[in-house]
Amino acid sequence: MSSKSKLKKSRKTWKGKAITRGQGERYQRKENLRIKKERDRYKQEAREAKKQLEKELLRNATPVCNKENLVYVSLKLFLVANIGFRAVSRVLGVLADYLGIAKAPCTQTIINWVTRLSITRIQNFVQPAGPRIGGNPFSNGFIWMIDTSIGLGSGKILTVLALNANHHALSESAPTLQKVNCIAVAVAASWTGETIADFLQKVIATTGRPAAYLKDGGTDLAKAVRLLAERDLPGLCIDDISHTIANLLKHEYQNHPLFETFMSACGKTSKRFKQTILACLAPPKVSTKARFMNLHRLVKWAGQVLRHSPRGRAPENSTLSKLRAGIGQIPECKAFISRFLRDANPLLASQKILKTKGFSQDSYRECRKLVETIPPRSPVRTGFINWMEKQLMLAVDLGLENTGMPISSDNIESLFGVSKQHGTGEVKDANRIALRIPAMCGELTRKDAQMVLDISVKEQQEIVATLPSLTRQRRDLLPNPGCLDEVLTDETKKNLELIPRSKKRSKNLINLNIAGCYGKMTGTLIDSQKRATPLPKLKISKTLA
Repeated sequence: MSSKSKLKKSRKTWKGKAITRGQGERYQRKENLRIKKERDRYKQEAREAKKQLEKELLRNATPVCNKENLVYVSLKLFLVANIGFRAVSRVLGVLADYLGIAKAPCTQTIINWVTRLSITRIQNFVQPAGPRIGGNPFSNGFIWMIDTSIGLGSGKILTVLALNANHHALSESAPTLQKVNCIAVAVAASWTGETIADFLQKVIATTGRPAAYLKDGGTDLAKAVRLLAERDLPGLCIDDISHTIANLLKHEYQNHPLFETFMSACGKTSKRFKQTILACLAPPKVSTKARFMNLHRLVKWAGQVLRHSPRGRAPENSTLSKLRAGIGQIPECKAFISRFLRDANPLLASQKILKTKGFSQDSYRECRKLVETIPPRSPVRTGFINWMEKQLMLAVDLGLENTGMPISSDNIESLFGVSKQHGTGEVKDANRIALRIPAMCGELTRKDAQMVLDISVKEQQEIVATLPSLTRQRRDLLPNPGCLDEVLTDETKKNLELIPRSKKRSKNLINLNIAGCYGKMTGTLIDSQKRATPLPKLKISKTLA
């Protein structure tokens, strides 16, 4: 065949292929263009639908149309969501369109609202009439938790919380901060038994006498309760279970020959494990001041780590060899670890039961069975049983042996911790901390928001402006050398003291100041076995009215 015929045949084939391929490509271009137009139309419709949906949400949302609702939402974010003042302002700014807020409040405004909430809760405090406890007609039916805490500087905070004595009859769980009310808070350079007693007497004069006091093992608090009894204001004294267990373990193990070795080995282990592949096995941090409150965590950690180191030789450069090199002298303390856990585990299990159920005859029997695993001659077992028997007698005196008597002051300890870390800034000023404490107790209601708005700037400044401030001193003195003597000017200022206002006795539901009035009454008091019978009318002299 000639080359010419071959050329014509080849071109004809190419033309056919080109026509077929062109038809497919033209069809594909048309389809892509159609799909693109449809996609753009769908995107536009989706954007319009989203805008319409947002409009519907804004139309159906309940706007924060007045200042009371704005205050309520802000306080909820701070107290319930547990976010800082700046974060509250930012959140309200983000949600401004949805909440109908024209302008989000600034950080200082929210700080002022929290401060006013504390002031109004103390000044306008009206304690509800609690149940009679132990047949005592003068008790207000509440248990007072009292404790002190330190801040930065010379100030020391004294706080009084009120908890319903029948809490465990009304709830199956341990009390929370929402179930207690702060009825008084004060700051002083130091607190002694006499000054605490004087302060509590002021509070009793306006709120009534509590059914009992719940406190830790501090001698100053015990002396204050004893002094009040000498002033004709007697009250039962309940010892907190956490401090009791810590003291029992402290007296038993602080002089143990292996205790210091164990603590030193744990500290060295922490340094060796950090920044290594074994960092996950580093020991937990334990406060050196209240060491025996959380020492069981450290001892439990040591026991768990030793399980990872069985007997036998470890291969060279293995993970086990690195572990043994890091824990140092901890294996030498096995006797201390096993003995401590033997005594601590039953006590901690009993503590969990008593905190949840309260102290009653049933919980007493449960805890008595748990501590039977401790040797009979152990001072820890003997001391804990003696403490339980003493508290059981108090529960009988209060009439709470069947329902459960509150036995833990964790609420006030937790309150101090939250107050120091939440909303106080870098400088832990005692007066600033104390000024926020009442706001963090109890349930937040819309009535609280209204009372916050009722306090004027002048009323707030009468309390806040006269307080010594470490923050203000730091701001004024650090950049200005040569003015150290100005620190002494704040020493003359009076520290914070917030107690409920006195009200007319005729309008008060509770007889408040009852000191020294027993000899001026006529009539028979209620018998402790006949609590259901009504109280006979008592004739009180005019001097007490």
